[in-house]
Amino acid sequence: EAIKLKEKKIATEIIAVSIGNKACQESLRTAMAMGADRGIHIETSMRTDQEVQPLAVAKTFKFIAEREKADMIIVGKQSIDADSCQTGQMLAGLLSWPQCTFAAKLEVSEDKKSAKVSRESDAGTEDLTISLPAVMTADLRLNEPRYATLPNIMKAKKKPMEVLTMDAITGVDFTAQNTVVAIEEPATRQAGITVDSVESLIDNLKNKAKVI
Repeated sequence: EAIKLKEKKIATEIIAVSIGNKACQESLRTAMAMGADRGIHIETSMRTDQEVQPLAVAKTFKFIAEREKADMIIVGKQSIDADSCQTGQMLAGLLSWPQCTFAAKLEVSEDKKSAKVSRESDAGTEDLTISLPAVMTADLRLNEPRYATLPNIMKAKKKPMEVLTMDAITGVDFTAQNTVVAIEEPATRQAGITVDSVESLIDNLKNKAKVI
């Protein structure tokens, strides 16, 4: 979506940001091959599915947003590991910015002071107008995936990528606030049975399943 905004001359620069080990740089290079202007990698050996938690990530993005004077932040609606679905909301709160979660369509006004956003909800689609700057969390339907071409992949290798350590992120404590105590598989579901009468069904529901 950020690339589309730049193509429409609404955005002037796109910065891709990621937190994690060195493998993140490959993802950032892919983002730059698709159109991002530069990347910022906050390098850590901590586990991003357990140890690097949403509040610390939100505070890190706040640090980057204020340093870079961002006008809009677009993040995923939830991670693919912890599925916390918290970072975007916490970030908006920390910045005191408006937010729109699960955004499926985005239109920025000509004066770049507001945006019309359609968001997915259990009841259907909601149409909102929010002021900018703002935080968006992207729904799957926001865009069709783009694929980087070979020439752009080669160009991306020359685009700037800043690597920061966690110590460089001022005012953020990366100590995990939650601890995973145990992970267990659900109990195996027992096979069903067939009954030959209504009386037998009622007896099983009452005396064995104990649901009536």
